[in-house]
Amino acid sequence: MTKRKGGLGRSAIYLAMLVLAGVVVFATASYWMTAMGQFLIRAEAPAPADIAVVLAGDSYGERLTTAISLVEAKQVPAVLVDGPIGPYGTWESDLAIDWAVKQGKPREWFIPNRMDADSTMEEARLGIAWLRAHNMKRIAIVTSNFHTRRSGNIFRSLAPDLEFHVIESPCRDFSPGTWWKSRRSQKYFAMEWQKTIAFWLGL
Repeated sequence: MTKRKGGLGRSAIYLAMLVLAGVVVFATASYWMTAMGQFLIRAEAPAPADIAVVLAGDSYGERLTTAISLVEAKQVPAVLVDGPIGPYGTWESDLAIDWAVKQGKPREWFIPNRMDADSTMEEARLGIAWLRAHNMKRIAIVTSNFHTRRSGNIFRSLAPDLEFHVIESPCRDFSPGTWWKSRRSQKYFAMEWQKTIAFWLGL
């Protein structure tokens, strides 16, 4: 009987500890969820560069708009716009540049970089090949906030001899302090963490 009471006592303690841990996790949820969202962001202030590179994957024009601001501030002379093939045989780079021209921006500011790439790693390899061919040494990489840490790590790992500065563009669908409040933001968070872990594992 004594052993049984001792066993029940230990079970009660373990249960209490589990409940307490759950309470702590719940009470601090906004803190650690914000920290996990913020970790994805590693960006720098704009600085003079040989060219700005707009990474593909933004259908709102937020990345391109940020790059345009660098040209207007005379931080870069031109913008290389990455773009894979899209629906009905269209190139994302061409669509993005046409959109910017409709906003009144000079077409000569933009250089389309049409590429067959379906990942940031492949995009970086092809982009670096273009940069080397055109003797670019100091590059501003422009991408969405949640994509800055991983993309910067990828470019630097593939071309340590080049100087990359990662500039974040605002993203209407992702804020590190509120990402768990909308389904679209949750998807960005989950996918970017999945890809970040895959990069760490060398996958």
